[in-house]
Amino acid sequence: MSASNRRNALIGAAFLMATSAIGPGFLTQTATFTQNLLASFGFVILISILLDIGAQLNIWRIIAVSEQRAQDIANRVFPGAGYFLALLIVIGGLAFNIGNVGGAGLGINILTGLSPEMGAIISGGVAVGIFLFREAGRAMDRFAQVMGFIMIALTLYVAWRASPPLGEAALRTFVPEKLDAVAIVTLVGGTVGGYITFAGAHRLLDAGVKGKESLPEVNKSSVSAILIASVMRVVLFLAVLGVVSQGVALDPQNPAATPFRHVAGHAGLLIFGVVIWAASITSVIGAAYTSVSFIAGLSPAIEKNKNKWIIGFILISTLVLAMVGRPAQVLVLVGTLNGLILPVSLGLILLAAYRADIIGDYKHPKWMTVCGVVVVAAMAVLSGMTLVKYIGGLTA
Repeated sequence: MSASNRRNALIGAAFLMATSAIGPGFLTQTATFTQNLLASFGFVILISILLDIGAQLNIWRIIAVSEQRAQDIANRVFPGAGYFLALLIVIGGLAFNIGNVGGAGLGINILTGLSPEMGAIISGGVAVGIFLFREAGRAMDRFAQVMGFIMIALTLYVAWRASPPLGEAALRTFVPEKLDAVAIVTLVGGTVGGYITFAGAHRLLDAGVKGKESLPEVNKSSVSAILIASVMRVVLFLAVLGVVSQGVALDPQNPAATPFRHVAGHAGLLIFGVVIWAASITSVIGAAYTSVSFIAGLSPAIEKNKNKWIIGFILISTLVLAMVGRPAQVLVLVGTLNGLILPVSLGLILLAAYRADIIGDYKHPKWMTVCGVVVVAAMAVLSGMTLVKYIGGLTA
């Protein structure tokens, strides 16, 4: 692999992971938590970034060193665990992709006036088009980069126009007035939960960036991915904080759109249309690519025709959205499932980090293990509590 292709793969993997995290749910969560916690949400973002990095470094390094996909590593740790993990990832990825396609349809609706269903179909066609290219991996990498830059640039403009209280935000990032553990877990799950963290790691594997000699590059790409997603989170946080600090209430139907509309009127709404479309379409691509990467090893036929399976995954998501609409209750349940996937997947990876038959003579840093265990414990307890609460609500 040439140095140029290797560099593009590393950058592409970082943007694929980051833009997979930045979906319609990411936008809504950030806006809602900012309204609830105000400037103290900066502290939640800071803690979640540290936990995200701890989780992602563990996962990306072990995948790179073992030169195996996550499901294959899991099967080596406990026979059958990889199939279970793949099932969780595919179910979660498909359900979330229905929501992602819906977000893309909403973006087209805002920009053109077409129905959200028609917008979803058009967006699904765009996503499918990426995987019709002979060099689909490179096309996906470049598309994720362009969309990522567009999202951040447009939201940065809105944040500047919103005139947020930067001094207060900086102070409360380190000295918060309010604390919300659930918000931290939600952000961690939304950034590195479910299929998201594996998007970049599996992309690097497919691009041939693997082995102990690649670890410095893998570290850099891994942390860069978290920082890209976090820049978007911080910029949107400041945009929302600017308007709610002026006494503006967020639209409960679409809270993330409020700062865009407030600072720039109809033009701001169009900017939001571009942002939510870019956020959603890249999440559609990331979810489809990563979900199929978890089942590709089950059959040589799937591996050989991986792009066709990815296209099928996107088409199913699009058709369900267009015919049935967004199944809200299913998405809520799978949202909790997404949070539960992280402690399962990260726990298996941490066990693999101490198996010589998987990682050879590689020595995993103890501080990374400690960080990983903290994330596993926190996500397992709080996600479990949320799941019990949800099931209790259904049976009440």
